[in-house]
Amino acid sequence: MKRYLLDSFLFNSGANKKMLAKIRSLPDKALCIKYFSHLINSQNKWMARIMQDQKAAGMNWWDPVYDLEELEVRWDKSVAAWIEYIHSKAEVDLDEEIVFTGADGSRWAATPRDIALQLNYHSIHHRAQMQTIIRGQNMEPDFIDYIGTKCRKLT
Repeated sequence: MKRYLLDSFLFNSGANKKMLAKIRSLPDKALCIKYFSHLINSQNKWMARIMQDQKAAGMNWWDPVYDLEELEVRWDKSVAAWIEYIHSKAEVDLDEEIVFTGADGSRWAATPRDIALQLNYHSIHHRAQMQTIIRGQNMEPDFIDYIGTKCRKLT
């Protein structure tokens, strides 16, 4: 599972950075920037929860919305924190529940494994939304499917 989580973060990071290159060329970038910022904020908030950071409860899922020029650096930093965290843990540690304060103020528990899975699946969800926005602006999205990173053409 540890290898799967690391591979998922690396795949999603590459796909999202490819998406970011396309976002830069959009006539109307605002909604894609909002979704991309949301992905960064989500990774940061969940990491803060795992690290028992007192600021975690006050962190917003959707704000701030970052400037286009900041997105790649902030994305790289948020992904690096997750990759470093997963590398630092034994497999069994990823299944030990952490307790955090939810949006409703009550106490919740989840495993780092499930949180990491959520973040990666969540990234796929919002990337699909951004692909739809790109098509809606009469542009062709890049091919960023997972299989495209694994297949090789035979001659």
